[in-house]
Amino acid sequence: MRIVRFVPPAGSSIGTDPHFGVMEDENTVRAIASDPLYAGIFKQEETFALEEIRLLAPVLPRSKVVCVGKNYADHAAEMGGEVPSEPIIFIKPNTSVIGPNEIIQWPNTSERIDHEAELAVVISKICKEVPREKVNDVIFGYTLANDVTARDLQKKDGQWTRAKSFDTF
Repeated sequence: MRIVRFVPPAGSSIGTDPHFGVMEDENTVRAIASDPLYAGIFKQEETFALEEIRLLAPVLPRSKVVCVGKNYADHAAEMGGEVPSEPIIFIKPNTSVIGPNEIIQWPNTSERIDHEAELAVVISKICKEVPREKVNDVIFGYTLANDVTARDLQKKDGQWTRAKSFDTF
């Protein structure tokens, strides 16, 4: 099931506030009643053609975006190193999350912006220290993410916070 978040067209019977929906097929979105993370998926009558709505980021992070860096060999080698024995964890603020076709704002302080396609795991509830056998109980789904980085600032700072945390990154 493909869940989307979208802005309905002006004059819609569900209003024009952001809404959740389910992709019925490649071109049709059916509205659902509420936030699927909290209320489940209850389909409404309203359907929209994909071209008449504006897609948003699939979820608004309620907490934080936790990321793992240098987690595969090719990228680690590209960055001049190896995959570390311990994961490199960094956090992106929820203001860095934008939807499809939204503009990534290039900060004046950077001359090199890179992007990386990533698999994002959407967690369904606040949790920590989830045992391996219970992981599927907290995964709501998956989406694609674009991890944007000001590489020159990352290299200059020696850590990743500023380089990965700009709004729209």
